Amino acid sequence: MTSELTSFPHGGIAVVAGASGGIGSALMRLIEASGRFDAVEGLARSRSPAFDLEDEESIAAAAARIGAMGPLRLFVDATGLLSDARMQPEKALRQIDPAAMERSFRVNAIGPALMIKHFAPLFPREGKSVFATLSAKVGSIGDNRLGGWISYRASKAALNQIVRTASIELARRQPDLVLLALHPGTVDTGLSRPFARTGLTVRTPDEAAHRLLAVIDAAGREKSGAFLSHDGERLPW
Repeated sequence: MTSELTSFPHGGIAVVAGASGGIGSALMRLIEASGRFDAVEGLARSRSPAFDLEDEESIAAAAARIGAMGPLRLFVDATGLLSDARMQPEKALRQIDPAAMERSFRVNAIGPALMIKHFAPLFPREGKSVFATLSAKVGSIGDNRLGGWISYRASKAALNQIVRTASIELARRQPDLVLLALHPGTVDTGLSRPFARTGLTVRTPDEAAHRLLAVIDAAGREKSGAFLSHDGERLPW
C-alpha cells in the first residue's frame, strides 16, 4: 500500500485534528507532501484559534472557518486520551473513578462525535471523501482477553459505534463519503510510550502515518463504517 492519496479527486481541503501530536504532525507532513489538496489545515488546542474537543463552540467555529475555504475532502482525527498527570488507565475494577471515566468519554467518544456533527456537512455529495478517526484495538469487545483499561476500552468501543452509526445515516445523502475507525498500532508517542510492552512492534509516527494514509487511500465506499487496523485488516467489534 502507498500513501499518495491518489484515490481522492484533486483539490479541496484536508484537515488533521490533533495536529500538534506525534501522529498528527506526521499526518500533516505526508498529506501536504502528497500535493493532492488545495490546503491542509491543522487543528489543535495549542494552535490559534484553539481547538478543544471538550468545547463544542470551538469545534463549530473551526468547521465554519474551514467550510468557508472550500469543499472538505479529508478529515483525520488524530486525537485521543489514555493517561496524563490527572488520570491513568485502570488495572482493576476498584480503580474506576467516575470523573476520569467521564473525561475519557468526553475526549475519545463525544469529541469525535461532535466533529462528525459539525464537519460532515462540509463534505461534497460526489467524489471520494473520508472522515477517519483513530480508535484502538483495545476498544474491540471481541478481542478483549486481558481486561483492564476499562474507561479507555469502553470509550473507544463507543467511538467505533459512533462511526458505524454515522456512516449509515450519512450514506443516504453523501454516498461517496467514507467513515473509518482506525487502529494505528503501537506508536512511539506520548500516549503509547509509557505502556509499550516488550515484544510489541513499536513504529515511529512517520511509519504509522504512512500506514494509516495507505488504508485511507485504499478504502472505498464499501468500507464506510469499518473498524480497520493499520494494515487494512478488519478488526472484530
